[in-house]
Amino acid sequence: MSTEQAGRAFDEATDFDIDDADIERDRAAAGSVAAVRDLAHVGTATPEAIRNFAFGYGDDNPLYVDPDHGATTRWGGQVAPQIMAAVLNTPLRGDRLPKELRGGSYRGIHAFVSGGTWEWYRPIHAGDRLYSFKGLESVEVKKSEFAGRSVIRVNREVKFNQRGEVVGVYRTLIILTARKKARETGKYKDVPEPAYTPEDIAELDKVFAAETVRGTETRWFEDVTVGESLGTLAKGPLTTTDMVVFHAGGYGFVPYGLRTSRLNWRNRQRIPAFYVDNEYGVPDVAQRVHWDSEWAKAIGNPRAYDYGVLRECWLHHRLTDWMGDEGFVVRQHDEIRKFNYQGDIQYVTGEVTAKRREHDMNLVDVELRAVNQRGEETTRGEATIALRSRDHGRSLLPTPPTEVQQKVWDIMDRHAQLGSEHR
Repeated sequence: MSTEQAGRAFDEATDFDIDDADIERDRAAAGSVAAVRDLAHVGTATPEAIRNFAFGYGDDNPLYVDPDHGATTRWGGQVAPQIMAAVLNTPLRGDRLPKELRGGSYRGIHAFVSGGTWEWYRPIHAGDRLYSFKGLESVEVKKSEFAGRSVIRVNREVKFNQRGEVVGVYRTLIILTARKKARETGKYKDVPEPAYTPEDIAELDKVFAAETVRGTETRWFEDVTVGESLGTLAKGPLTTTDMVVFHAGGYGFVPYGLRTSRLNWRNRQRIPAFYVDNEYGVPDVAQRVHWDSEWAKAIGNPRAYDYGVLRECWLHHRLTDWMGDEGFVVRQHDEIRKFNYQGDIQYVTGEVTAKRREHDMNLVDVELRAVNQRGEETTRGEATIALRSRDHGRSLLPTPPTEVQQKVWDIMDRHAQLGSEHR
């Protein structure tokens, strides 16, 4: 089956426009939250899970991958990259939201991550088990150059550990567009295919060779200057292997998930709209746009492309390599501006924009960006890092909002109550 035939077949199977009823359901649901009852690919941050997650986006920081390295740091042992909170979840017992507060289903509508904001409050230690509650925070309707009308949803997820400590709050920006309209615009049909010579790869290898991890050498707050560069981190050229490695590291795409054999059949019975026949007539996940270029072409892109959350990990990698073992990322915000297609290289850079002392924390603000080999800015971000000070010692960790902490305790109490009722 040709790409054009696949596109037409997909249009016939998923010829849906955004439904006003789904938008109204979202508006009714905004602000409601519920305990997350899904089992993620990884629920507990074991030493091996931490290592594999870090390797999954190309990070070999000893603080994350060497169980013995962290013993002499402020953390007292191995910790995970803070952004690992995105993929960790152990199911909670909790009350399901009533149907009218679950939001729209948007059947047959294409969804992709356009950005996100993390606020972190505690590290993830080896052995920690993470839980969460989440809900739709806001919904907005806009006109999209790529696909006509689009819906902008902000989901908020609160992550906490077995001790009831708030680890982080994650807000994800999701763009929903009609698939057929996205293909018909042809906006990205002229994106050139990359081609590299051995000399090009040799230049890229020089960037890899120059990358360093700050590690045990303390990054002192007093030594940081506004305008200072964080250096360059290279990622790519993007391949199908990168997607496989990222999933193997722990990214499970919950609650949809990737399954095989009988488990895949069960998943198809549960969410049939998530599956579309491939060129062999085999039902396969619509998510394969991230590794199947022919399928990506069928819905309006020139090649397969990465996950937004993977690029969030890359920006986080730039921060953690620079800050050293004593640092703590307080906040990270990113905006996905362009697709990162197979074959593309991303050069991740950063610059210090401000520094201040606030709430007993020594804070450094930075701007981040990722630029591809064509010189296009594909991702923009900003972050705040807490560093150690010669004058004030280690920064205290941030205090979570009172309403968030109280909701965590309420969720945990309900979890325990439902557990005792089933004994």
